[in-house]
Amino acid sequence: MSIELLIEHYGLLAIFLGAAFEGETAAFLGGVISHRGLLTYWSASLAATAGSFAGDQFWFFAGRYAARWGLVRRLMERPALVRATRLLERYPTGFILAFRFLVGLRTISPIVIGTTRIATGKFIILNAAAALVWGQLFTALGYLFGHGIQQTLGHLPLHRHLLIAVGAAAVVAGAALAFRKMKLSARHS
Repeated sequence: MSIELLIEHYGLLAIFLGAAFEGETAAFLGGVISHRGLLTYWSASLAATAGSFAGDQFWFFAGRYAARWGLVRRLMERPALVRATRLLERYPTGFILAFRFLVGLRTISPIVIGTTRIATGKFIILNAAAALVWGQLFTALGYLFGHGIQQTLGHLPLHRHLLIAVGAAAVVAGAALAFRKMKLSARHS
């Protein structure tokens, strides 16, 4: 079975699961794949949105359920989680809308939110709105990137196109993480 057929049959599921557990790279690749015409843009972006929403809901409920465990209470005392919790308590709506866009906070934030008194209904609504923006944004970036690669290098075989996209996503994620670490170390100096 060719990579194109695999994508046509399982691509939406892969984008959904990737967005739920990994995040940006899956949505970005969904955009690249939709640019290639193997999936429609809207199906790829909705799969990314739904995956992001479902993954964050899962971690929120895990935090809500596990908040009483001693291990979780001890983890919540770590400096990074204390800072995230303070930020959440100070700006709950803004934090819920923004955490998925903050490198290094995407996975842990819904767990932290789940351990607080924030109403489940409020989290569901804000999570859905933020996931919709996030899914559209990162899928659109992948679509535009795919278009740029095609304009620059011509019509490449799909596997090369995807490798370039994964490499670009890794460089951007690495740069964002390095920038965040520099910013944190400057703040502590």
